[in-house]
Amino acid sequence: MAASQAIDLLKEELPVEQGFLVLSGDVKTGLVIVDVVNGFCTVGAGHLAPTAPDKQISGMVDETLRLAKVFCDNQWPVFAFLDSHHPDVPEHPYPPHCIAGTDESKLVPALEWLEHEPNVTLRCKDCIDGFLGSIEKDGSNVFVDWVKTNQIKVILVVGICTDICVLDFVCSALSARNRGFLSPLEDVVVYSGACATFDLPPHVAKTIKAAAHPQELMHHVGLYMAKARGAKVVSEVSL
Repeated sequence: MAASQAIDLLKEELPVEQGFLVLSGDVKTGLVIVDVVNGFCTVGAGHLAPTAPDKQISGMVDETLRLAKVFCDNQWPVFAFLDSHHPDVPEHPYPPHCIAGTDESKLVPALEWLEHEPNVTLRCKDCIDGFLGSIEKDGSNVFVDWVKTNQIKVILVVGICTDICVLDFVCSALSARNRGFLSPLEDVVVYSGACATFDLPPHVAKTIKAAAHPQELMHHVGLYMAKARGAKVVSEVSL
């Protein structure tokens, strides 16, 4: 069976019904940007960066930029995770990546301006799950505090990778919401057009002894799992 046929079959057997989101000042919404850093998005920037221009990743960056501008123009809250690791603390099973203090762990050039916006909170994280990566040594949680301080009812989640860092964060946020730790948060929304993952076809994975990771299929799986856990998945975000 061809790869495209397999993906079509998967989408038929595991459909992800997607809605749309209209942004307004009526419902307090926060934008959460997950790991849109050079080490995952900029060609040739590191071990886990794309080796050639990637349509899905560049599309994600473009849509994230569009939304970031909307949120900053309206002074709506934005929370951006930046993957950032100590060189002596590996994150198995991945090779060294996004080392703290290097360009790999910085926002992509199109989003660097967010560092200077007053409505933006940046959080360096040293693990896959940004919710866990937001926990301070005293037990407080920077993300939880951000939700409560801004009285956010909806978070709109975008970034990379759909099935890894985005999914793990979404699942933790949903569990925290269900436990009452994220009041007044009501909905976790994932925007499919502003999410992306990497591509590692089976024949390439075999040569480097790694797990295969076909991009389109795993992007769909990530969205499916997020929706199955209770997130809302949308294919369109507008004003």
